[in-house]
Amino acid sequence: MKRAEAVLCAACCSALPWLSQTPCCSRCALPLPHSRDRGCRARDAAFDAAWSAVAYEGAARDVLHALKFAAARPLAGVMAQQIAAAAPDELLRYDGASLVAVPPHPARRRSRGFDPAGLLVHALARASRMPVLAALRRSGAGSRQLGASRETRLAGARLGFTARGLAPPHVVLVDDVYTTGATLDACARALRAAGAQRVIAITWARTCDVPTSVETNRCQA
Repeated sequence: MKRAEAVLCAACCSALPWLSQTPCCSRCALPLPHSRDRGCRARDAAFDAAWSAVAYEGAARDVLHALKFAAARPLAGVMAQQIAAAAPDELLRYDGASLVAVPPHPARRRSRGFDPAGLLVHALARASRMPVLAALRRSGAGSRQLGASRETRLAGARLGFTARGLAPPHVVLVDDVYTTGATLDACARALRAAGAQRVIAITWARTCDVPTSVETNRCQA
């Protein structure tokens, strides 16, 4: 797997807005003050905890768009290395946990020609030495979620995710970006219905619509 400096230019790498990991809400990964002001949006989510490496803004937004919409596939390896280097061990490397990617809609995968979350989860498996399971399938309308309103996402994202047989007891659910959490919640609900006891949601990027602390000039991989 190529290191970050072999894929990203030095300016982009140093400009990534790394999320400050303390203090933050273990449920939704946003900074703790938001819980006092508006309450944790993920308090009723089916996943147990969430974690993200960077804020979905600036250079991170450009990187993610390059992967998803310009087929810059080597970026998935960089993202995976950064997740593996920075994620708390108790979340990513929980004993007996398996990696499960959020599946794309089949039509979206055909039109794009590849699956960004799938690339990310397999690269993360190599970086973390964890097993990957194709434990979820997706159907439904497959409308574009990135950039949709919170109401639209919450109304539609719960539909179309089912488990492929029994789920493993401990799952690390992997996607490229956490926005409202609706898609991650829908996947976690399907996994729990199939027997999963613990579901951790890990993404490379996280939208932050509340004030947060980010760090730049740091590039892990």
